[in-house]
Amino acid sequence: MIKLITFIIIFALFLAFIVLNLEHKSDISFGLITFEDVPVFLSVLASFALGMLFAIPLAFSMIIKRKKKNKNELKTEQKLELPDNDKVKKEVSPYGID
Repeated sequence: MIKLITFIIIFALFLAFIVLNLEHKSDISFGLITFEDVPVFLSVLASFALGMLFAIPLAFSMIIKRKKKNKNELKTEQKLELPDNDKVKKEVSPYGID
């Protein structure tokens, strides 16, 4: 429920940013190419989308590293040997409860 409310609030703020900046325009130059009269919200949205796009490989590499680490930990835990029940001396209870 909290995630939904947070999403709605962020979406409302983003929508308000768009509405308030519809008339604000700027020129964007990529060296040889210049885009003129680009709305500010489009440039912000594009930079956010590109940032998310470049963050995806980093996120996947972290997930893969975490899975490999967990597999290695499981393998080391499985290598630990527990003593056999036959070799362990059983204590006999003086009260006759075994």
